[in-house]
Amino acid sequence: MLWDALSLQLGYNATLVAIGATLLGVSAGVTGTFLFLRKRALVSDAISHATLPGVCLAFMALVAFGGDGRNLIGLLAGSAISAWIGLLCMNWLTRRTRLAEDAAIGAVLSVFFGFGIVLLTVIQTMGVGRQAGLEGFLLGSTAGMLWADALIIAIGGAATLVLVMIIRRPMTMVAFDPEYAAARGLPVHRIDLAMMGLVMAVTVVGLKIVGLILIVALLIIPPVTARFWTDRSDRVVLLAGLTGGLAGYLGAALSASAPNLPTGPIIVLVSFGFFALSLLFAPVRGVLAAVLQHLKFQRRVHIRQGLLALAQGQKIYEPLTLRLLKRAGLARADGVATEAGKARAAKALRDEKRWEFVRADQAHEATAALYDGLRDIETVLTRDQIAEIDRLIGGPQEIRP
Repeated sequence: MLWDALSLQLGYNATLVAIGATLLGVSAGVTGTFLFLRKRALVSDAISHATLPGVCLAFMALVAFGGDGRNLIGLLAGSAISAWIGLLCMNWLTRRTRLAEDAAIGAVLSVFFGFGIVLLTVIQTMGVGRQAGLEGFLLGSTAGMLWADALIIAIGGAATLVLVMIIRRPMTMVAFDPEYAAARGLPVHRIDLAMMGLVMAVTVVGLKIVGLILIVALLIIPPVTARFWTDRSDRVVLLAGLTGGLAGYLGAALSASAPNLPTGPIIVLVSFGFFALSLLFAPVRGVLAAVLQHLKFQRRVHIRQGLLALAQGQKIYEPLTLRLLKRAGLARADGVATEAGKARAAKALRDEKRWEFVRADQAHEATAALYDGLRDIETVLTRDQIAEIDRLIGGPQEIRP
């Protein structure tokens, strides 16, 4: 049944949800990247929670004028207006008062969300039809999604993605260095508002699928996941879009193939799964890479200390040090140095004396800063410089490669 869902053969509604979730994931991942790079991830939380009063007020207005209270276009329009008002309030508090941005975010988030919950309670007591399921905008609800709903979500997600691609360069510059961007004549404040507007658009589009609470995860987790794999911003944008799209597609398929599993939370959990895999197995920033790097560093320290001990005529008794030296062919099982070990030990002791001279000489201050106890001196000094140091400390004049 999972294969049928993955191959879009599980039915009309499942196919609509899968396509809409994929497009939403791509646009959310790409848009959230700039928010993440700007270090304003919590802004998306405030924007998403500020949509709830708009949804409720739009429902009440539609009912009051005799329309369908759950008309998706009307509800999304109301949520967009409410989110934009919340964004402007947060921006005004940050710029016009002494409140820090996190305090402004907390104020807007709590006030707007609380107001929305009050309105939801009022709606439930109105006694009008079609209000059932309105709370699905909190966590998303894809059951009974129509073609018109999926089309609105697809068009909104695609339009947001196109806008992001158009203004990605100024947003990237502002995200990394707003002072430099301002010096170049870029309107940093307007670009920030545009960035927030795009986040708002993704939030509004994603209300139907993942809801206003979980859309934050879809905006932030894919960029964070992509950041584990690359240092280049353009690649982070690309990988975040791919990760978000794949999470949306797989999450929708898993939800469709298993009974009573909500689509929005499953998409977020799949996205977190990608994050966990990246956290563990990314080649440079992953936990496994860090552990392997630490073990490699430990081996180098043990070998270096063991060689210095051998150079001073000491036997090696530390089990790990002895095992590493033996494996490298530098010591026998009884802790006595081999011929190769004696040569390496003499070189290690000689390098220590050279580094000691370099660290004491102010002329080599920049080179001395590179000393970490393990670095080969040949990697920072030329042969002529090493020969001069040997002459001054009374060492051999010939430097062999």
